[in-house]
Amino acid sequence: MTRAANNTNGRSVRIFLVDGNPTGLVTAEVINWSGHVISGSRVEIVDFLKREELDRTGIYFLFGHDPEETDSPMIYIGESDNVRKRLKTHNKEKDFWERVCVVTSKDSNITKAHAKYLEARLIKIASEIGKAKLENLTKHEPSPLPEADVSDMEYFIEQIQLILPVLGYDSFKVTPNRTSLQKKNRSEKIDEDISPIFEINNDKKKLYATGQEIEGEFVVFEGSFASSKWTTSGKKNVGYKRRHCKLIENGTLIIDDENNTIAKFTKDTSFSSPSAASSLIFGRSDNGRTSWIIKGTKKNYASWQESKVAEIVDED
Repeated sequence: MTRAANNTNGRSVRIFLVDGNPTGLVTAEVINWSGHVISGSRVEIVDFLKREELDRTGIYFLFGHDPEETDSPMIYIGESDNVRKRLKTHNKEKDFWERVCVVTSKDSNITKAHAKYLEARLIKIASEIGKAKLENLTKHEPSPLPEADVSDMEYFIEQIQLILPVLGYDSFKVTPNRTSLQKKNRSEKIDEDISPIFEINNDKKKLYATGQEIEGEFVVFEGSFASSKWTTSGKKNVGYKRRHCKLIENGTLIIDDENNTIAKFTKDTSFSSPSAASSLIFGRSDNGRTSWIIKGTKKNYASWQESKVAEIVDED
């Protein structure tokens, strides 16, 4: 059997542990990108503020949790031509943050206008993605830039969205997109090297959902149905219960029947695993590896994955 070529382009990210501690000061760069990233803990703010990168114009991110809802991530996005001074002020005035990340340019070509553009765009992107609550009180439109500069800054943003998840910050990680073919007709046959479309069809509970594994996440498609309530109590799967509540609160799930028992997904929504997705759909703990069935077949996710693994083992 011949293995199909992987059309995804690989990228090289260079990470340096400044003090040898994975949770300490870390610098990161994407090969062939002019940007430079430094990340660290607030506990080490003194050492962080000594870094020469902070003399450059740049943008910065403060990551933490909402003091009123401690399991909810919170982020503040800012820009400055004197990042060190700005961070000193935030260390005095803002309590919520636990980690800081600063992005500058190695060639010092980022200007104040560029930084303002990046700040406005990143605030908008973080707001649209909705994975973290924004601590920024005001939003503003990006500063007008020449067309060529806008193109350069949009590329800069793409690299930021690539590198931040590598460092453990997923506030800018977007839900993986379906291909245009899948959006047009989800029932059509797709490339075998891409995950097939799975479905949950439970007539008794009137639940029907479709989804697909894309870029390492399980994405439940817009229009799928889920239980409007979490039906089990106790400490088990508290994280799933909280996620279910948040999806209702932020409008990702909206009530869709007269009895208030069924909710509908208003957009494609990504989950860390098939079981996380199916648990949110049923409103209780569930083994998604057996619940998700390839559309039009009787083969479940676990069997499909095992067969793919067996193919690779047989090749070797």
